[in-house]
Parts: sequence; structure tokens; C-alpha cells
Amino acid sequence: MTELNKDEIFSQVQGALVELFELDAADIQLETKLYQDLDLDSLDAVDLVVHLQKLTGKKIKPEEFKMVRTVDDVVNSVVELLQEK
Repeated sequence: MTELNKDEIFSQVQGALVELFELDAADIQLETKLYQDLDLDSLDAVDLVVHLQKLTGKKIKPEEFKMVRTVDDVVNSVVELLQEK
């Protein structure tokens, strides 16, 4: 995965949420809360992590993802992952 900006990463995360959970893209904004607004659960979060690992080619530690609450948190986590060497 080449260098992506935050908008491109958001687009990828949004696409993953639509694909994995059959959500409406219009319902997925940066401030959208994963658990309250999108009604995801912890198993859904694991599915999302696995998808993002395939997308980035990087390992995501589960504890890093525990603090994620919003779509913006997910995007920021991916940004940080991609900046790691």
C-alpha cells in the first residue's frame, strides 16, 4: 500500500464498512461512532481489523484497536500503522 492521505484512508475504511457490514456509505462519516451509530460489536471490530490488516499488509495489535470508538479513530490508527517502519 503506497502513501495514502487521510481522505483516501477514510474512503478505504468506509468501503470496508460498507462491504463487510452492508452499511450505507452515507451513514459513515469521520465522527460516526462504530458501536452506537453503526451498531457494530466486538466481533465486527475483529472482522474490520482483519480486513485492514489485509489492506495495509501490517499487523494490528488488538490492544491498539481497543481504544477505537469512531471512524476517525480507525482512520488515525491506519495512518499511524502506515507510518511505522
